[in-house]
Amino acid sequence: MKSAMPYHGVEAALLEKTLKPLFGDVELPDANVWRDRVLELWRGAKFREERYAAILLSGDRRAALFQVPRAMRMYEEMIVTGAWWDYVDVIASRRVGAILNRHPGPMKKSMLAWSKSDNLWKRRTSILCQLGFKKETDLDLLYACIEPSIDSAEFFLRKAIGWALRQYAWTDPSEVKRYVRQNESKLSTLTKREALKNISRGK
Repeated sequence: MKSAMPYHGVEAALLEKTLKPLFGDVELPDANVWRDRVLELWRGAKFREERYAAILLSGDRRAALFQVPRAMRMYEEMIVTGAWWDYVDVIASRRVGAILNRHPGPMKKSMLAWSKSDNLWKRRTSILCQLGFKKETDLDLLYACIEPSIDSAEFFLRKAIGWALRQYAWTDPSEVKRYVRQNESKLSTLTKREALKNISRGK
């Protein structure tokens, strides 16, 4: 892990098990308090696990009603300042994706804008936000978010495109094969390998 921020060395499962009962004592009466508590943890973190804690608190079950487009300002800050895959991928798939699923109208516009951002982590988020959508995946949106980065030399974008396609291949392998074949000259070798990894030759 490339990180200037030190670790305590606590495993993810133990961290989550330890924090959940502690978070029960944190009052989250409204969206503003929730946002302030999450960002207080995030901004004040001295160790990487403290930022993991902020991400966990952002997904507290009591905050389900707060997962709306307005929360994207907070998640954008966490994505841009976190600027590494271990933070960004969780936020993209579990937080941004959840908001997109519930509020597709405004969120599609946001993700399309992020797909063209100068910030690679916002681009990566736009590509990965539908990871768990399966049959509900908006392919037009996915492909539109991939397009600005389709021939990028950036490893984290190439990897994200391959991962997003590989996940959708569990739902529709033929479509992923078609897309890769159609865009073969633009997609990197890494992306194509990742996208087709779980597709058997017989499909």
